[in-house]
Amino acid sequence: MNPGAIRKWSWVHKWSSLVCTAFLLLLCITGLPLIFHEEIEHLLGDKPEPPVMAADTPRASLDRIIAAGLARRPGQVVQFVVWDKDEPDVVIVNIAKTLVEPFDKSQVMIFDARTAELLMEPGGHVGFMDIMLSLHVDMFAGLPGKLFLGLMGLLFVVAIISGVVLYAPFMRKLAFGTVRKDKATRTRWLDLHNLLGVVTVGWVLVVGATGVINTWADLLIQLWRFDQLADMVKPYAGQPPVEKPGSLDKAMVTAHAAAPGMRPSFVAFPGTLFSSGHHYMVAMRGEAPLTKRLIQPVLVDAQTAGLTDLRKMPWYITSLLVSQPLHFGDYGGLPLKIVWALLDIISIVVLSSGLYLWIARRGVSMDVRLAALAQDDQAVRAGR
Repeated sequence: MNPGAIRKWSWVHKWSSLVCTAFLLLLCITGLPLIFHEEIEHLLGDKPEPPVMAADTPRASLDRIIAAGLARRPGQVVQFVVWDKDEPDVVIVNIAKTLVEPFDKSQVMIFDARTAELLMEPGGHVGFMDIMLSLHVDMFAGLPGKLFLGLMGLLFVVAIISGVVLYAPFMRKLAFGTVRKDKATRTRWLDLHNLLGVVTVGWVLVVGATGVINTWADLLIQLWRFDQLADMVKPYAGQPPVEKPGSLDKAMVTAHAAAPGMRPSFVAFPGTLFSSGHHYMVAMRGEAPLTKRLIQPVLVDAQTAGLTDLRKMPWYITSLLVSQPLHFGDYGGLPLKIVWALLDIISIVVLSSGLYLWIARRGVSMDVRLAALAQDDQAVRAGR
C-alpha cells in the first residue's frame, strides 16, 4: 500500500474511532450485565420463581388470567399477553390506561400459567437492569437516541474495517501476535491494541452490525404495519374497531390449529401496535434454537375467533429477530454468555487502548510514522 493510501485509511480509522469511542464504551459497559440479565434478575429477586408442580399440570384459562389482571386495574385495558420463553409456567400481562400507551408506561403483571395466581407486580420500581437496558438501547432519548446509537454503530463498523486494512502495512515486519515488551509503553499498548483488535474482528463486526439493525426496530415495525399487516386486514377496511374483544382462549385454539407444532410468543390485542382494530395478533414461534427466535403472525378475528390470515414475516423483520440473539449471545445458554462477556471485556480494552494511543501520539505526525514505516520496509528488503 502506498503512503497516500495509508494516510487516507489512517484518517478514516482515526476519526471514525474517535467519534464513536465514548458511545461504544457506554454500550460495551452496559451490555456486559445485559448478557446475564436473566441470572441477575433472579439474583435480585426481580424475576418470580413459580412453585414446583407436576409436569402435566394443566394450564389455566387465559380469559381467567386476563380477568384477574383487569380486576386489579379497573377501567384499564390489556395490551399484550406474553409467554416467557425461559419460564414456560409464567404468563405476563401488560395493562395500560389506553391501547396505545407506550410500553414503559404500562403495568406488568406476572401470573402462574397453571393456577392464574399473581406472582409479581413490579409496579413503578426502576431496577438496575432497567437502567442498563435504557442506557444501552436509547440513552433515555427514545427513537432519536436509538438512531443516534445506530449511527455510532455504523462508524464503529467503518473503524473496524479501516483498522484491518491498516494492520498489514504497520505490522508486516513483526510476527503475528508480537507484543514488544522491551519497547516504550505506547508501543506495547499499540501492539496489544492491534492484536486484540484483529483476533476479535469477526465478533465485533457481528455484534456491531446486529446492534445497528436493532436500533432500527421501531422503524421496521412501522414498515411492517403499513406493508404486510395492512394487506392482511384489507377485508376489514371501513369497519368500526372492536370495543370488547371476545374470548382469547377461543382465539388461541384457532391460532394453534393454523400453526401446528408452534407455540405462542405473545398476543397483541386489537388496537395495539402489532395488531389491527379487529384482531388478536397471535405471534407463534418454533421450538428449534433458531426458530424459537422467529415469529409467524396469525391474525384471528377478535369477535368470531375465526382465522383471518397467517403469513411468514418479511425479510426485514426476520433479519431483526435473528440479529437480537446474535447481539446478546443468549441463544446458547450460560457457556456462550460467558464467551460473549469475555469478548465484550476485550472490546472495552481495545476501545480504551485506542483512545490512549490517540492521546499519546498527538505530537507525532503521520509523515513521521510513514517515514518510520518506509525505513522498516527498506531494512526488511535489505536483509533478504
